[in-house]
Amino acid sequence: MAGTVVVGATAHAIGTTDSTTRMRRGTREPMPTVTFGPIEVEFDGDLLTPRPWTIEQSRWAIAVSSSVPDGPILELCSGAGHIGLVAALETGRSIVQVDDVAVACACARANALAVGIDADVRCAPIEDAIGADERFPLIIADPPYVPSTETSGHAGDPGHAIDGGADGLAVARRCVAAARRSVADGGAVIVQLGGDDQARRLAAESGFSRSEVRSFGPDRALLLLREPVPAADRA
Repeated sequence: MAGTVVVGATAHAIGTTDSTTRMRRGTREPMPTVTFGPIEVEFDGDLLTPRPWTIEQSRWAIAVSSSVPDGPILELCSGAGHIGLVAALETGRSIVQVDDVAVACACARANALAVGIDADVRCAPIEDAIGADERFPLIIADPPYVPSTETSGHAGDPGHAIDGGADGLAVARRCVAAARRSVADGGAVIVQLGGDDQARRLAAESGFSRSEVRSFGPDRALLLLREPVPAADRA
């Protein structure tokens, strides 16, 4: 696909080993929290622990925000909501967050409340969460991207949060399909993926005419997509 540029980069150090805990709402059980950029994130043990390098997705979204129209951020596969919340906090945009795991949605709501953001958290499958007439100028997606045959190498991580299907792109493709339908004119989509190869493959089949890849190591990459191609014009 024309327009793909690979940019090498190194993730900034962001502390995610903070031992702070909050009390789980309505109980006396502790809830683990980590520091993620400017916010403190609570997450459940059934969720993927926030990764330090993923703050770069928030940062790229913040930078891109100045070049897209006004309107809300949409975050797909939001998990505990931290990536989108940092972007919303720093840009002043409202945010819609989508995940199909109830505990993820509960954590996302709690984290939004903690930073004073009135997030619209939708607990539903990607395909059912967005109205046909809704449009978003900035969409970020954090899908699982580990190929199913490799998830055994990540024993400490919940399977639903990392299993991306046979080639690691099954959920990412669903995110991109939803984004293509929902991105506003002049908008942008940023997808988190498992390395340059995945990013290039997804860009090539995405149905967007412009793409850029930023690499953060052999199995860490972000893909920026812009200008969806009308269905009638796709090969």
